[in-house]
Amino acid sequence: AQLLYGHGDVKNPLPETVRVLDELITDFIQGIGFEATRAAHHAGRQKVKFEDFEFAMRRNPRFMGKIQEVFEKKKEIEAARKNFNIEDQLMKDADKEEKEKEKKTDKGEK
Repeated sequence: AQLLYGHGDVKNPLPETVRVLDELITDFIQGIGFEATRAAHHAGRQKVKFEDFEFAMRRNPRFMGKIQEVFEKKKEIEAARKNFNIEDQLMKDADKEEKEKEKKTDKGEK
């Protein structure tokens, strides 16, 4: 229902409309998944890779572009998370060192 609303339909669409859209999307995703799995199997792999989805979408450039865009965004997000985790760890290490120095100076004063 939110997908329909986001694309200009009414806030509460008819249940039949939601059901039909659900069936269409499910069939589409299953079909692409099947084609990608078949491409992976043909290549001698058990796991499906990005290239298999590219192969499954090769006849429709709009879908192909969208999939490439999604995977590029995914890579950007993963890189940002990695950088964030590294910065977070550096901050924790710096705090730990600072606390240790404070303990040493406190012991020296007593």
